[in-house]
Order: sequence, then C-alpha cells, then structure tokens
Amino acid sequence: MTARPVRAVLFVDGSNWHHSVRDAGVKSPGELSYAKLSKKLIGPGGEWIGTRYYIGRVNQHEAPTLYARQRQFLARLSATDSRITTHLGRLETHFVENAGARELREFLTSLTVRIDRGVFRHLLALSNRHARVRLTREKTVDTQIAVDMVVLAQRDTYDVAYLLSADGDFTPAVEAVRMLGKTAYAASPAKGARLAAAANAFIPLTASWFGDCYR
Repeated sequence: MTARPVRAVLFVDGSNWHHSVRDAGVKSPGELSYAKLSKKLIGPGGEWIGTRYYIGRVNQHEAPTLYARQRQFLARLSATDSRITTHLGRLETHFVENAGARELREFLTSLTVRIDRGVFRHLLALSNRHARVRLTREKTVDTQIAVDMVVLAQRDTYDVAYLLSADGDFTPAVEAVRMLGKTAYAASPAKGARLAAAANAFIPLTASWFGDCYR
C-alpha cells in the first residue's frame, strides 16, 4: 500500500513576515512567488495543500495609495495559484501622546539660559506640532491565524503546518496543533525563541534562501 503524501499548509503572518523579510535584506520582497516559496519550504516529500496569507486591511480613505498597492498585491497572490488564499483583518488607528515632543517642550520651558528667539520658537512649534502621533495596529489577524491553525488541524486538513512568523504570541496555537497530533514548523528570517521552543523545529531563513523564489 502506497503511503499518503504528507499534506502541508502554510500560514503567513503577513505583517510580521514582511518586516522580517525586508529587514533580512531580501531584494524586492513584493516580487516573491509564494507558490515557489511554498513548494521549496515543504520540499519534494510533501503535498502542498494551501498557503493562507493574513494581513490587516488598509483603510482606503486614510491611505489610498497604500490601499491600492495592497489590493494589487493580494489580487496577484490569489491569481498565482488556487491554493493561495488571502484573509483580511482590521487595522485600527488611534492617537497617543508623543513623549519625545513633551520632553522637548518641558526642556524648552525650563531653560535658565537664553537661546536665539527664532530657534526657541521653531523648536517649541515643532514640539507642539508633534504632540500627538498616530499609531496603526492590526486587530484580529493573530486570532484568525491561531484559530485557523487549530480548526484545520481538528478537521484533519493537513499533517504539517508551516507558520511563517517569528511572533511568540502564536506559541499556544502551535502547542495546540501538536497536541492534536500534527507537526508544526515555524519559519522566518527573524529570530523566534519562544516559537522555536514550542514548534517541532524553527527554520531560519537567510536572504540567499529566497534567490529562486521569485516570479
């Protein structure tokens, strides 16, 4: 009786993955072929079931250019191969106090020596202008990945999960997948000590590894 090929699904933590690939010096990360990348990571002994790419949806009104680029990138991903799917979470924007601007303002107002009045006014205006900064954070993306990893393991959709991330927050999901009798690997150019301890193995990727993974 012929043994069934080992079925593999890749779960891509889009934001974490993008930054780790860019920081590793991978050239033109937007031009990577996720079909080639998936097959290379799985190897000849595995059956590629799917690659699931997760990312927060850019707000069209807040960042129209970035929104258009994201839509183009995700459309290309989906068109590459039917086994590649995209899954969108939320991006939430809020404003927080800029501690650096506050410290600059306090420093200027507490000076005991005189400085050029024009310089003083310029620095004070600068601190006031940047008193609050806008932060954008992903919401629901990590939860989607963790839930999908566990649910698909329960449904026996795959034998091996490849998590493309170095985020230690996925440790409980990786542990749950292994408790269900599945193999879980984490792979990233970045370091992931917590994931390395929880997964069957952590696969460190170098910039040169991606050389044959382009469109």
